[in-house]
Amino acid sequence: MGGPNLEVFKFGLYLFVPVMALLHFGDPAWYHNHVLPYKDHLFPPPSRTYSKIPTDQTAIREELARIKADKLARRMEREKELQAQSEAAVQSSKGWFKWW
Repeated sequence: MGGPNLEVFKFGLYLFVPVMALLHFGDPAWYHNHVLPYKDHLFPPPSRTYSKIPTDQTAIREELARIKADKLARRMEREKELQAQSEAAVQSSKGWFKWW
């Protein structure tokens, strides 16, 4: 088989890899340069999170009504934009090549 030299090399490698990983990834500068920007990209900022969860039934119903109203407003805005785009497409197709 490999012999004692191979075993010493494997033991050194088994110690070297985790220690070097801890030294590289445990550096505070690396953490601030690579982890914190990704965290800000991945999670919403605290100002956008809602931390006051309603506990009684009336507050829950009010919150659901507000969410439904927001969804309806966004849907109406999206439909209005789609209608404007379709009207623009119809107007732009009235050119010389209108059979295309």
